[in-house]
Amino acid sequence: MQLIIHKKRLAILLLVVIAIYKASAQSPGTVVKTKEGYVRGAIENGIAVFKGIPYAAPPLGTLRFKPPVEHAVWGDTLSALKFGSIATQFSNKSVVGSEDCLSLNVYTPGTDHKKRAVVVWVHGGSMTSGAGKGQDGHAFADHDDIVVVTINYRLGVFGFLYLGDMDKSYAASANNGVLDCIMALTWIKQNIVAFGGDPNRVTIMGESAGAKLLSAVTVSPKVKGLFQQYIAESGSVQCIRDTVTAKNERLRILQKLHLGQNDAAKLLSMSADSLIKAQAAACGGIEGTSFFGPVIDGVVINSDPYPYAAGKNLPNFKALMGTNKTEATLFAAMDERVKNPDSTFFKASFGDDYPMVYKDYLLELKTLSPADAAIKVLTQYMYQMHTYRWANALTQNGIPVWMYRFDYAKGPVGAGHATELPFVWYQSADNITDTAKKQLAIDMHNAWVSFIKTGNPNATGLPQWPNYTNDSRRVMLFDTPAQVTSLKEVFDDSDFPSAVFVLRAGANAIRP
Repeated sequence: MQLIIHKKRLAILLLVVIAIYKASAQSPGTVVKTKEGYVRGAIENGIAVFKGIPYAAPPLGTLRFKPPVEHAVWGDTLSALKFGSIATQFSNKSVVGSEDCLSLNVYTPGTDHKKRAVVVWVHGGSMTSGAGKGQDGHAFADHDDIVVVTINYRLGVFGFLYLGDMDKSYAASANNGVLDCIMALTWIKQNIVAFGGDPNRVTIMGESAGAKLLSAVTVSPKVKGLFQQYIAESGSVQCIRDTVTAKNERLRILQKLHLGQNDAAKLLSMSADSLIKAQAAACGGIEGTSFFGPVIDGVVINSDPYPYAAGKNLPNFKALMGTNKTEATLFAAMDERVKNPDSTFFKASFGDDYPMVYKDYLLELKTLSPADAAIKVLTQYMYQMHTYRWANALTQNGIPVWMYRFDYAKGPVGAGHATELPFVWYQSADNITDTAKKQLAIDMHNAWVSFIKTGNPNATGLPQWPNYTNDSRRVMLFDTPAQVTSLKEVFDDSDFPSAVFVLRAGANAIRP
């Protein structure tokens, strides 16, 4: 009898050992050594995924409003099974997230040192909202053999509040979001081989505020050698502003806190809740889309982006850029004021240079409805003009550029802002029943895959996609079907500055 019991115990023990062995066999490569220490990920859909890896020290205490610094080495294996906290932001009438937000996520087909192409995703959200986890890295990692990295960066006042005139130790505070991206790219350069990626085949990719932020990254001398390719969807350098505008933006936030322009030092010790609520009051709504952004501070960004792009210090990279045909239809769907705006709406959206936009809007009213006129001019002045200006500047400096326009309009907001994202991030498991729409998603995704992996977006099934030049203006129109066309003209108001939002006037404004 006792022998039978021992045999049963032995059988149970054997089953446990087999189960443990099988579990470990099904999770190869989920522990990786980084410069700071080991991290443990998980197997999802057959690939290794590492979530919430810190790429910098928490920007808390004395590091608040300061440039990111390297994270300390950790002793035990770090669990990378859950996404890190999103950056502090205003959402659904409350403050969410944490200042301790500088983390990234890695999706890799294999931790086998094969040196795959790497794409680094920087999210949008007006530089006041969003998170890296908002896009699913499985879209490029599962079947395209690409290592995907999605990052968080500091938002709003914590990422872009100018304090450089207050104390030189805060000289770069208005570019903390830029520096966070550069720190993440530095971490990737140092560690991505261990995750199966090639540090010399890195594509940076962003949409909306993400595209704008990465465009600012390209004109910082601190970014050399950290990327080779650049994808900008609906955004370029129009986010970069001067220090006078930055000071006046700060003043608006101070006023919401019932403080004056000489009270900026008080912001250093205020609660995140107070700061973000004041920020939301100062720049909430659609018209706050361009309120925050990087600043020409002489530390991180030294000059206007266009002269910099013409010089020898611009990194050598390849670019894929574009906009959506009617970007502002998304805004019209979100805010009724866009359908019949008055001058105060344009002033809030563009600052001191709003008269140029408002003048064009009034001209368009002669032939268009108020809603259509507003959508047209907002699309042109917020996105299209700046993207094509930037493309021209890059091509003149020998940067290969491929331009697209997303025209597919069979949705609730037509070819509005961000509607290209589900096509770019298409996954084979997506339930698209419309045959033409599904083919467009496949074609667009494959073009991005081709660019990320080879530096050229020409993919099987698409018409030949030539480089963009200011003379030919050849652009890929993504619609059903996709086609290449030469644009007859490209909108440009030569009087409008490089920055969308300029703020220098007003009774209490700080002046140049």
